Amino acid sequence: MSTLVYKHKLPENISQTVSLVLKEDIGNGDITANLIPENESAIATVISREQATIAGCAWFNEVFSQLDSDISIEWKVQDGDYVEAETLLCSLKGNARKLLTGERSALNLLQTLSATATLTKSYVDLVSHTHCKILDTRKTIPGLRDAQKYAVLCGAGTNHRIGLYDGILIKENHIMAAGSIRNAIAEAKKLTADIPIEVEVENLNELKEALSGGADIVLLDNMSTKTLKQAVAMNNGQAKLEASGNVNKQTVKEIAETGVDYISIGGLTKNINAIDLSMRFSTQ
Repeated sequence: MSTLVYKHKLPENISQTVSLVLKEDIGNGDITANLIPENESAIATVISREQATIAGCAWFNEVFSQLDSDISIEWKVQDGDYVEAETLLCSLKGNARKLLTGERSALNLLQTLSATATLTKSYVDLVSHTHCKILDTRKTIPGLRDAQKYAVLCGAGTNHRIGLYDGILIKENHIMAAGSIRNAIAEAKKLTADIPIEVEVENLNELKEALSGGADIVLLDNMSTKTLKQAVAMNNGQAKLEASGNVNKQTVKEIAETGVDYISIGGLTKNINAIDLSMRFSTQ
């Protein structure tokens, strides 16, 4: 199996994720693969049928590693690479049964993570003339949170909090329970001094309260570009500003040009179209 150098740190749960994926697909055995002689070897190649930014090589490798450690994989690309249609991504060699058994699971992971990376890169390119960074959200495919967060990095995006455990985001219901934005921020400051406190606001009055309460980041929810510009002026560098809501490829450039620091986009991980990949087999 070829050695790949990964630009970003890989999640620690790749083996666990792949194990669940294989269990889901194989169950108590691949009965169709038994049509192939037990010791027959095969070679295979994987190509991308469309333009893409690649992500998920480690997950692809892990599928075949768990099925048969003797399968060899030679990669022609690595995570983060942009490829044109019909690009050869990798070649494989090993037991034919195991290659066939792992084909769909490996491709599912690679095409899904590459989809997230590709979509992320398209947004990043649209705002590259500004200082604004594209953020992901927690709107991820269940069971693939860490994998998709990694794919966002491969697409040159930036991770927001990974989950509920590593970041504070005070939203409408938290504010209602605490009594006010200021009270919610004060309580958050009592809980931790190490984690930045982010508050979601819906208008400029709420932004003013969040800033006076000492929020580190303010999420400006569904505001017009005119209001976003006013928010940037009001903020005057006090906190980082994140815009969210009504973001698409037609609006993202205008939003970034208001001067906000971040734009968060749930669609990076939930509104994706899997990259069209193909694995071709031949016997030795």
